[in-house]
Amino acid sequence: MGRTLGGGSTALALLFSTSALAQETGEPALDIGATYRVDVSGVVADGRRMRGFGLDDLNIEADGDLARLVGWKGARFHIGLLNNFGGRPNDVAGTLQGVDNIEVASPRLRLFEIWVEQKLGTATTLRAGLYDLNSEFYANGAAGLLLAPAFGVGSEIAATGPNGPSIFPATALAIRLEQRFGEAGFARVAVLNASAGALGDDRGSALDFHHGALLIGEAGVEKDGDKLALGAWGYTRRQDDVVETDNAGNPLRREARGAYVIAEKALGGQGGPFATSLFVRAGISDGRTTPYKGGWQAGLLAAHVMPGRDDSRFSIGVNQAYLSAGYRDLLRGEGTRTAAAENAIELTYSDRVTSFLTLQPDLQLIWNRGGDADAPRVTVITLRTTLEF
Repeated sequence: MGRTLGGGSTALALLFSTSALAQETGEPALDIGATYRVDVSGVVADGRRMRGFGLDDLNIEADGDLARLVGWKGARFHIGLLNNFGGRPNDVAGTLQGVDNIEVASPRLRLFEIWVEQKLGTATTLRAGLYDLNSEFYANGAAGLLLAPAFGVGSEIAATGPNGPSIFPATALAIRLEQRFGEAGFARVAVLNASAGALGDDRGSALDFHHGALLIGEAGVEKDGDKLALGAWGYTRRQDDVVETDNAGNPLRREARGAYVIAEKALGGQGGPFATSLFVRAGISDGRTTPYKGGWQAGLLAAHVMPGRDDSRFSIGVNQAYLSAGYRDLLRGEGTRTAAAENAIELTYSDRVTSFLTLQPDLQLIWNRGGDADAPRVTVITLRTTLEF
């Protein structure tokens, strides 16, 4: 459900840039960076002893100014490779939304993103290629430190599509158009292949739009850490009902659509002690093509929380994922006493302890996991370590 970054015991972040083609501004025409994280997590569930897991996440990215590299005026490109290995802590946690945003079902090397963006005038850009929907849609910076996938893209859209929408760890072909208005206003729309898949996935790269397209739009204002935005999404073709079937046992086909709202507010001077940003998000769906009828997330991010430590940050987040009526009926048929929602709270602290080393301990508590009202509380403890050079 959205991207999973984990808490780890060793994480290596190698950052380097090619600056031979830099202009007088000092910015390189070609920027290449690599980040490697390893998460070590412990999960306590069902009254059993803690189970330990290790996960890793390698990102290699390149960004280039095509005007300076090859003379393509007003264009730039981005390439991202992704490799993930390690365990699956949610197999023990048993949650619907997941507990670590770098956990994957199929560990392997993938071509995650490759797109070109073209300027169309002074305030309009067009982007095309393999594209991560959550890089621009349903995203807010104040939730970025939290590890639970629910604080990435909303679960009610993350659980849609033939094999998920175009988000971590598999993206899809897309065209995105963005228009800026003045200093703060924006509107963006995108058309994405409904079936996600990139080079390295089991199904390979999805190029035929056999399952139709996912349409999404978002508009709002954002400036100086403040954001207010509304978004809506829908599929051009009907998607499978998660519960109901026809007389032959085939899933009924339903219209799949939803909407969301994001609000983020920066409090006080962001350069001073305890610089804080608050966020709240909420989304709804049709409630038939996904196990969720909606959900919400809220929290805060505080920077400079330790005196004399400019890179110390603390974040807390809470979320609820409300289950659809059909999905609750399905659980009842299996003998489960259902809860209205899966609920979780997360606390995390991050600090750069040397010029190249950042540590991030993290704690998550989950109630009613999997929609089971009788399920014991799940506790997840994670440590993330990041090295940067």
